[in-house]
Order: sequence, then structure tokens, then C-alpha cells
Amino acid sequence: MPHPAFDRSRLKIQPLARRQHDLDFSTLLSLAAARPAFFHAALPVLGQRLKDAKKRGASCIVLMGAHVLRAGVSRYLIDMMERGDLTHLAMNGAGPIHDWEFALIGATTESVARYIQTGEFGLWEETGRINDAIKRGADAGLGLGEAIGRAILDGPFPHKDISVLAAAARLGVPVTVHVGVGYDIIHEHPNCDGAALGQTSYQDFLIFTQSVTNLEGGVVLSLGSAVMGPEVYLKALAMARNVAHQEGREIRRFTTGVFDLIAIDDDHRTQAPKTDPRYYYRPWKTILVRTVADGGESFYIQGDHRDTIPCLYHAIRQAF
Repeated sequence: MPHPAFDRSRLKIQPLARRQHDLDFSTLLSLAAARPAFFHAALPVLGQRLKDAKKRGASCIVLMGAHVLRAGVSRYLIDMMERGDLTHLAMNGAGPIHDWEFALIGATTESVARYIQTGEFGLWEETGRINDAIKRGADAGLGLGEAIGRAILDGPFPHKDISVLAAAARLGVPVTVHVGVGYDIIHEHPNCDGAALGQTSYQDFLIFTQSVTNLEGGVVLSLGSAVMGPEVYLKALAMARNVAHQEGREIRRFTTGVFDLIAIDDDHRTQAPKTDPRYYYRPWKTILVRTVADGGESFYIQGDHRDTIPCLYHAIRQAF
């Protein structure tokens, strides 16, 4: 006999109008804003590497956590896609939720501490409609990111101009979404289709891996992604190198960068010992050390995304 499962039909789903939002349009930075007073010696180097990769037609990939969008830098990401600075963005499952809500109501983010006490956390009607877009995308053979991006681009979203996923759909730039089942609030909803979720996110993994096949001479940047980014990138690189070796090619001369808050006081190009808890910080050992050990180069930039990403943007502009 199968184990008993929760009956989602018993859930009470409420409209977003009843939710108190922690972030609104005031969070979003303007491209015309003054450059933050932040500097890191690696930024001009990364700006030049992105320029060089663009010229040679190599992949310029960003792996990002959802806090990047919450930091208000969507306009910078969109402009970099429009200019061809970035050829692929990869998000975790929470990223599209913030993007969708910003595009729909100009606000996002709820108080977990408040709404988990009442059992309301995540159970908002309009946000749950993302599941319908995912199901339509599965039926059309799309990846998860493109399915949501097209839904925003073609739908009644008043603020679609600030949607990273809608911009990607408009520009034909892949934005892939790499989910863990049960990680995201849309998985709570009765209309969540596990098969569609898995199909579209796995399609996105294969799309991401295809981008990694063109990484020789390119750039990979991880922006605030402690687990998803390093792990998805690691498996994709293994697959891409497997095929490259069979074809007599190499994928080893490329640049990686990690933008995050954690302090790395030692040489970031040397893996922390297993006796150090930082050994388990995946961006360090995976992106900064192991995958560039045979010809690549890595950089670590510590700082707030509201400072580091605009400064990266300006560094790219100066390189051009």
C-alpha cells in the first residue's frame, strides 16, 4: 500500500492583495544611478574577459541565486543581455517567482516569520499561476525558464519591462531554471504538476549543458548561489568535457568568478582543507579551484550585490 499523501485540495489559497510585501519598485536600481563606491581589482579583469569572450563567440554564463533579483539589479542584467554581454543566465527555482511577482504587481517577498505562523506562507493565488505556465511549457516542449518568460512577455503583466525572464524570451537568450522539488512556494499549490516541473527543469539542465560546451575561452560567474550554481555547473561541465574529449577538443581555458558575501581570507585558488568548515562551501572548491585547475583562472569578489553587479556592469562598459 502507498504511504498517505497530503491532500492539497484542502488548502486555502488567497490573493496577493492580502499579502504584505517586503520589497517594491523602490528596491530596483536605475541604470542611470551613480556607480557605487565599491572597487575590486578583479572587476576590470572580468570586464575585459567578458569582452574577449563575446568577440570570440564563447559562452558568457551567469549562475545566480534569487537574492540577486531581490537586490534590485534586474535592469542591469537585462541591459547586459541586450548588449550581448551575457549569453546565458541560470537561476534557482525562487528566482522566477520574484521576477513574476515584480512583473505582475511591482512588489515581491513576504515575511516568512509572519506567514508561516498562520499557515499562509507561499499560498498566494497569482503566484501559483506560474504552475499553469510551466504545464503549458511542458506541453510545448519548452524549458522551465522559457515557459515562464513567454507567459510574462505575452501576458497581462503591467511591469514586464523589468522582468529578466521576459527580456530573455524577447531576446532569445536562454534563462534556465534548476529546481529542487519542495524548495519553492509554488510547489505547495494544488495546480503544481510534478511531471511538468521535472520535465521542464531537466530540459533546462540540458540547455545549460549545451551552453557549457561552448565555454572554452568563455566566462562563468556565480552570483550568490551557494549550492545550485556550483552543482549544476559541475555536472554540466563533466558532460561537456566528456564529449569534447571524444572529439579531440578541450574545455579548460576559461575564466570563473564568484560574487558573494562570505569572507575568504586565504588564497581562493587553493582548496580549503577538510578540517576547515569552508571546505564545504561549494563555490570555493568547485568554481574557484577544481574546475579551473588545468588551465583556467578564477576570481573572488566579496560584497553586496547592489554594489558588485552595477560595478561589474560599468567595468564591462569601460572594457568596450
